[in-house]
This record gives sequence, structure tokens and C-alpha cells, in this order.
Amino acid sequence: MPSTLKNVLLGNPLHTREAEHQRLSNPIALAVFSSDALSSVAYATEEILLMLILAGSLALKLALPIAIAIGVLLIIVVTSYRQTIKAYPSGGGAYIVAKENLGTIPGLIAGGFASR
Repeated sequence: MPSTLKNVLLGNPLHTREAEHQRLSNPIALAVFSSDALSSVAYATEEILLMLILAGSLALKLALPIAIAIGVLLIIVVTSYRQTIKAYPSGGGAYIVAKENLGTIPGLIAGGFASR
């Protein structure tokens, strides 16, 4: 992408001394970064219900237990994001978190998957 087009779309690059003032607070970071997990859970819910409908009306009785499991999963994801933001306030993503907790190889694997 040419530099001029990138500057029009994203704005001028920040100087290093300005970058530290561009951090997100924990509540804002949680809202921004958990949207990926929330949208994944939302699409999964829709697909599960479509499969239950295809399986027939008797299978629809599983909808409530599945909805409860998805709600629990959402609580786990939000709690995990909050803990990660608190533990790594300067960021770093999947690579840093996995490297510091599991070692270099798992960190590289997590970083590779996160970059896709």
C-alpha cells in the first residue's frame, strides 16, 4: 500500500514519544478485544441452532442446555481477557502470553496462529 494512501486511511504515523499516550484503558481494551470472541460465539450459536432444526423438533430440546453452555463460555472468555489485560497491560498478544507461561515453542505456535 503506498505511503500516501496509508496515511489517508490511517493517519500520520505516531512518533515513539507519542505512542505511550495511545494506550487503552482496561474497560475499553476489554470491549475492543473481546468482540472477536463474542462474534465467534454468536456465529457458533446460530449454526448449532440450524443443525438442531435440521435434526428435527425433538433435538430442539437441546437448545436451552446449549445456550447455557454458550453463556458459561462467554463468561470464561471475558474473565480470561480481563486477566490477560491486567497481567500484560503493555500488550504483546498470544505470543508473549504463551511464551511467558508455556515456553518459546508454544509461544511461536500461538503467535503463528494469532497472525492468521
